Amino acid sequence: MPPRRAASSKRKAEASDSEAEEKITKKAKTEAVTTATGPTNTVLPDVIEFPPRISGTLRLATWNVCGIAASQKKGFKRYVEAEDPDILVLTETKVNNEPVDLALKARFPHWYWSISSKKTYSGTAILSKIKPLSVTTTLPGHPDPDLVKGRIITLEFENSYVVGTYVVNAGQDLKTLEQKKEWNVHFTTYIRDLDKRKPVIWTGDLNVAPTDLDLSNGKKNWNKSPGYTEAETTAFKNILEPPSEVADSNKFVDVWRQRHPDERQYTYFSYRFNCRLKGLGWRLDMFVLSERIADRVKMVWYPLLWLHSLSIFQCEIRSEIYGASDHCPLVMEIEGAL
Repeated sequence: MPPRRAASSKRKAEASDSEAEEKITKKAKTEAVTTATGPTNTVLPDVIEFPPRISGTLRLATWNVCGIAASQKKGFKRYVEAEDPDILVLTETKVNNEPVDLALKARFPHWYWSISSKKTYSGTAILSKIKPLSVTTTLPGHPDPDLVKGRIITLEFENSYVVGTYVVNAGQDLKTLEQKKEWNVHFTTYIRDLDKRKPVIWTGDLNVAPTDLDLSNGKKNWNKSPGYTEAETTAFKNILEPPSEVADSNKFVDVWRQRHPDERQYTYFSYRFNCRLKGLGWRLDMFVLSERIADRVKMVWYPLLWLHSLSIFQCEIRSEIYGASDHCPLVMEIEGAL
């Protein structure tokens, strides 16, 4: 009997070893698939390099950081150092006070924070190497100043305005859609009024997917999910193309979409359900420019990359920047002074 028990123990040990090896193999295969398919929102790349900017242009970037304190622990500064924008618009900063960050302040001597009345909620910032003529953090005409706090900053420069927004979300089950509609009414009036004085660069997390190309499963989400309802998409369209009955209002251009008319590429991937790995996302972060300055956004051809036939449009979603947020940064280069 003892030999049988020994053999049984041996078989159990061998079976256990076999199961362990199988688990390791499965894990390795899973990791290989993950690596081959795409990033998973968990790790910022070890090496971050971008093409040099075009001579005579300014580089602007926008990024929903989903909490700057958390993002800084996941590689935020490495992205900023590699991108080195002249103006960086941050949304959903979730700060309660202006941060104390001497290194970041040294890079951007002019920085402005719009902080929500609600703790660790929303928040917008514009960090700039260029001193503006004026700064405002209000939305004229809006009846609820507390709702506006943390959602908008406008910098006035000599030749243009830069408006950074973290636009109101229509909410789960569209419970705050009425607040979003109210925001859209006042913001539309505001941006049109600014445009009558100087061209406008509007950027940030705009919390709208303008067309079916700008999200996964558009039919399933239509009029059911925040950011893709008739009310929201129509309001955005009316900024780009003012209705005929609206007098003296100029057109605006969604620059990334103008340069990529048929592409599906997203700036937001939910942390849930491995959405980034599956390619399930939304394009919510944008640069929207007064039409009369849209041609100042430059495109460049890099001849050294001819083997890959790669042309680089200078309004790009930084899809390779993952891990520090559930959003990707968006970058644009524009010719001339702001």
